[in-house]
Amino acid sequence: MAGGSKKTVLVAVGANATIAVVKGVAGALSGSSSLLAEAAHSVADTSNQVMLLVSISLGDREADEEHPFGYGKERFFWTLLAAVLIFLAGAVFSVGQGVLEIVRREQEHGFWLAIGTIAFAAVAEGISFTRAMRQTLGEARSAQVPFVKYIRESKDPTVKAVISEDATDLVGLLFAAAGVTLAEVTGNPVFDGAGAVLVGVLLVVVAWLLGHDTKGLLIGEAAPRRERDTLRRTIEQHDEVECVRDLRTMYVGPDSLLVAARVDLADDLSAKRIEQLADEIERELKRAVPTVGEVFLDPTGG
Repeated sequence: MAGGSKKTVLVAVGANATIAVVKGVAGALSGSSSLLAEAAHSVADTSNQVMLLVSISLGDREADEEHPFGYGKERFFWTLLAAVLIFLAGAVFSVGQGVLEIVRREQEHGFWLAIGTIAFAAVAEGISFTRAMRQTLGEARSAQVPFVKYIRESKDPTVKAVISEDATDLVGLLFAAAGVTLAEVTGNPVFDGAGAVLVGVLLVVVAWLLGHDTKGLLIGEAAPRRERDTLRRTIEQHDEVECVRDLRTMYVGPDSLLVAARVDLADDLSAKRIEQLADEIERELKRAVPTVGEVFLDPTGG
């Protein structure tokens, strides 16, 4: 999954970097606050995606003595930093630019340049969004999970970041187009400023949602209930297992789930059979839930 995620992010980085330059130049020439806000939006997205690329490389490092469960949480940490960057570099600038435009009330010029740039950006963003959707739909089908549920439950921050950014880019362009058009039709630049403010508010929402999801993973989030139930059933299907007294899970990386279980076993089991049973259970858990990485079983007598 990491390889596919990296390719998706690379495409998004290239698209957003190009779009950011085009928006910035067109926004400066036309005087459109909405377009300048969208340029800040694309700069924030590009920086965010560069951070995601860094996090993929750092998170793929092998486990060592100092980090026995690997470096998977690097992905979560860098995604949280990206959420902060979206808020600071994108939202604050966009809202500030919009408020400044409303206060100054300076009439913009270069309407067709602004609209043409927005149309170009919409096509480029649409291509990036389509690619991200195609890959994510394929992953959802492979996991046999409905698309919306897959997005909501995915622990890979790259999936949520790229999909949410591309979607909000398209919505932000609608806000910018509406602001620029209304300002041109009415002769009132307040509409252009309002478009920039709306883009900023949109970025605030994206930053909050991304940060909220990542916070849970950083502090130690369990597997979804569906997967926990699957893990419990997999353990309890063995005749020698009387019950699972305690089952705990935690993501130590996007595709690495730690499982710890306290299991009541039948009294007459030999030490050799307990070892064999533990190995069998571990293999079956990894087949049942492919993200399972480390398994710790605490066998007790019945």
